[in-house]
Amino acid sequence: MKQENTATQSIAAEDPITDHRIKPAHLLVSPESRLDTALDKAHPLSDSDIPYRDMTNPETKRESLRYLIDKLDVKHSLRYQRTPEDTYCNVYSYDYCYFAGVYLPTVWWTPESIEKILNGEEVIPVFEETVDRIYSSAIHDWLSKWGPSFGWKQMTNLDEIQQKVNENGGVGIICAKRKIVGLSGHIVPIVPETAFKKAYRENGVVKYPLQSQAGKLNYNYFAKARKDWWNHERYSSHVFFYHD
Repeated sequence: MKQENTATQSIAAEDPITDHRIKPAHLLVSPESRLDTALDKAHPLSDSDIPYRDMTNPETKRESLRYLIDKLDVKHSLRYQRTPEDTYCNVYSYDYCYFAGVYLPTVWWTPESIEKILNGEEVIPVFEETVDRIYSSAIHDWLSKWGPSFGWKQMTNLDEIQQKVNENGGVGIICAKRKIVGLSGHIVPIVPETAFKKAYRENGVVKYPLQSQAGKLNYNYFAKARKDWWNHERYSSHVFFYHD
């Protein structure tokens, strides 16, 4: 991977919106939305065996997230495999967050829908009518603008994020925006370390956190394999976010 000497810009949130009138936009669960198919990827998974994060205490949160990663099995599940046209980092990140009980969009309200909601009207998520797909470059902007309304906190220190993910069983996100409008960015969860899967540290400080991704290559876990991918020259900026 070719790298520029100058890192991409890590942006701070500008004018984040905290407005709890805006609710999560989820499509209905579809029976065709499963790990063993490539259908209905904008819908939540219908597999009742997939575990939700157990919020009892930090230990149960960590353990249930590890089990979730094993169950989603991004490396092998058909739902996340790349095609000649696309990769599915946003779908995997959505699924991971969905079962972690954290909202990250894979569809989002249209501007007209948001206006109606803010005017007190009830709006139901209907694909390509009241909601549209949202991809990783747009999620980068969504996190900065809308993330605080859904409990996301912007951070800048990857060592601190990894520590919070490890200790609290929380959810971290790295999201990078492409320079060329219309091309895919990338989004990746930061996940709890295990006895065998670790972040990459130098002098005891996390340089590359432990991550899990769908993309051109799918990894249940990785750290050093892609180094600081968010600083690649293809991206104009990146953001780090954390959610308990």
